[in-house]
Formats: sequence, C-alpha cells, structure tokens
Amino acid sequence: MNKNLSLALNLFLLTLGMLALAYASVPLYRLFCQATGYGGTTQEGRYVAGHVVDRTMTVTFNADIDPGLAWEFRPGEKSLHIKVGQQAMTHYVAENLTDTAITGRAAYNVVPFSAGPYFTKVECFCFKEQTLAAHQRVNMPVVFYIDPSIMNDPEMKDVKTITLSYTFFPVRK
Repeated sequence: MNKNLSLALNLFLLTLGMLALAYASVPLYRLFCQATGYGGTTQEGRYVAGHVVDRTMTVTFNADIDPGLAWEFRPGEKSLHIKVGQQAMTHYVAENLTDTAITGRAAYNVVPFSAGPYFTKVECFCFKEQTLAAHQRVNMPVVFYIDPSIMNDPEMKDVKTITLSYTFFPVRK
C-alpha cells in the first residue's frame, strides 16, 4: 500500500508541476524574448545621450490589425533615416470605427529578427493597453534608437534597413 500511495503522490506532483510549467511558459517565453531580442523582440530602455555613430540606417514602419478589431491603424510615415545611436520619434495613427469604446493591445517585433537586441524603444504606445472611444482617432508616439553596439556584431554589418512592425489585437475582458 505504501508503494501505491507513494506512486500516486509522485504522479500527482508531476502533474501539478507540468500544469504550473504550462501556465508559466508564456510569461517566461516573453521574458526570454525581451532579454535576448529573440524573434525580433525589441528592447525597452532609456535614452542616454552620447554615442552617435556615423552609420545611417533606414527604419520602415508596418501596421496590421487583428480581424476582430474594428480599428483603422497605420504608420504616420513610411520610413525614417537615422544615425545609429540617435534618438528618433515617429507615430502611428489609430481610429476606432465603431460606436462603442474598444481596448486594444499591440504586439511588436523588428525584422530582421537579429536586430531585436539593438532596437531600443524609450517610449511606446505598445507598453500598455489602448482604449479608444467611439470614433476616436489618436496619434500614438514611438521614441526609439538603434544601440551603437550593433556596430560590433558581424551579422549586422550589411543590414541597412530595419522594419518595426505592430499588430493590434482586441483585449477581451
């Protein structure tokens, strides 16, 4: 009887551990991506004025919307040419096309994915949920820079263009 009880307890604990790991996998994966830039996940940080490198890169902007979100969403400009290390600002435009308030949340990445660790956002609408009133239209700023340490990465030496992409999804309460 002790063997059966011990086996049942071990199986229960194993099942409980697997459930906990499954529940924690999304936040842990998000933390991993933010820490490493994996999958084009950008960094969040503060801009420290200083080291601007004499290398110009083009940053293009993309906007997509989940089909379940009745918004119009687009970049305010197609692209910017900035020097590595220089802080830049752009904006996106969102408009709620319905007669009721809707809350959305933006997911983001950069392409090429290998640029993720070097693309740092200082300020972004994507850091929190956005609620738009009925037919409200807003400009949403993004302040960013490309970290000068990109110059030390041999994989990044031929990269001339980075695309910052957002997709808005409805927040289901």
